[in-house]
Amino acid sequence: MTLRQRLDASPMSPYQWLIIGVCTFLNALDGFDVLAMAFTANQVSGEFALSGSELGMLLSSGLVGMAIGSLVLAPFADVIGRRNMLIATTALAAFGMFMSSTADDALQLGGWRVVTGLGVGGILACTNVLASEYASARWRGMAVSIYTAGYGVGATLGGMAAVVLQADHGWRSVFVFGGICTTVALVLVLAFVPESVDFLVTRRPHRATAQIAAVGAKIRQPDLVRLAAASWGGPADSSTGSGQGDPRTGRGRTVHALFSPSNRRTTLLIWVAFFATMFGFYFVNSWTPKLLVTAGMTESQGVVGGLMLTLGGTFGSLFFGALTTKWSSRKVLLVFTVLSSITMVLFISAVGILALAFAAGIIVGMLINGCIAGLYTITPTSYGVSMRSTGVGWAIGIGRIGAIFAPLAAGALLDAAWTAGQLYLGVGAVVLVAAVAVGMLRPPAGASQSEGDRVEVPARR
Repeated sequence: MTLRQRLDASPMSPYQWLIIGVCTFLNALDGFDVLAMAFTANQVSGEFALSGSELGMLLSSGLVGMAIGSLVLAPFADVIGRRNMLIATTALAAFGMFMSSTADDALQLGGWRVVTGLGVGGILACTNVLASEYASARWRGMAVSIYTAGYGVGATLGGMAAVVLQADHGWRSVFVFGGICTTVALVLVLAFVPESVDFLVTRRPHRATAQIAAVGAKIRQPDLVRLAAASWGGPADSSTGSGQGDPRTGRGRTVHALFSPSNRRTTLLIWVAFFATMFGFYFVNSWTPKLLVTAGMTESQGVVGGLMLTLGGTFGSLFFGALTTKWSSRKVLLVFTVLSSITMVLFISAVGILALAFAAGIIVGMLINGCIAGLYTITPTSYGVSMRSTGVGWAIGIGRIGAIFAPLAAGALLDAAWTAGQLYLGVGAVVLVAAVAVGMLRPPAGASQSEGDRVEVPARR
């Protein structure tokens, strides 16, 4: 039995769930960051006398930073370690949050929003991998779904906090609060999040054996060192590692390895799935209130329709995770993606019946958020350990490009006289492309562990 097989087959310990919890809190910072800027937009626009296009650029700056962070910073996690990169990017996000509160004009604020986005983008690539790697095979889908649900919780609670804070203390207090929350997250990472065991085994950095032993004790698997030594092909030193790593992993530390013959097909399909799904996700979350009004609802009804999407999204990730304890993650994701495409069209068609429209909104929110959870679940296991953060980071970065493009495309099509129904039909077709990409994905090697099949190796006692 390998170390990875042991972790996949063994029951989840409380410490492993604690790691998932910290990763979930970090993912909530993404939701807070997006909604904080949205809720402070009016005050910021008033103070800096911004035009609509200038405000739009400011709202997009954080997403641009996140895309760059995922693309540029994530690959370094495969070299220096997931934990080290997570510490650095969390500190960067906290710094960007605090400095955003000091901006004297829109240009400065946009710059600090990009810095914050850089940190958040790096955080997401690391936490997604850590949540996946520290989960067992049976609970991986649920663990990553809990992690994904953090976005909705952060968006909801962060939005509520932003409303109260800016009413009493102005918009700058919202970013100070975000900086404080991110600093708390940094402390939690330093205190509770270990280095990835898979990274330690593959790269064998300094004190790798000691770190593996410490993790093994906390997750109630004391013989992890023996299993690691077996993979190294030699005796384990209790205090140091070789610091050399496996020379065969060198290719995996570059973005070029994503397009090696063994990875090219998987990479392209995952990128298509991420781009199309994130396009749909950010379209429905950004434009739904306005488009519902365009389709015939009142302004207040449009806001309620948008909240229904958020409400559904909070539970959608968890529902996806619950299903993956019984069925393959990839197959559940395929079903969610197809149903997301269909229900988007049904949602906008039901505008004339409020109760039906709101119920459909909840379902759309559940399904599209479940799709994000599914992509976060299958992507880490689709790549080898030596390039896992690179693969996840680039997939998220490509997805963020779709997120940036969606609101811009919707606005341009509205100006071209597209109706709300036509827009939702078009976005539904885009999401259907994601379903095709997911359907074409081959289960990775070791699918019994990564895809949610219930074939488990008995854990040694």
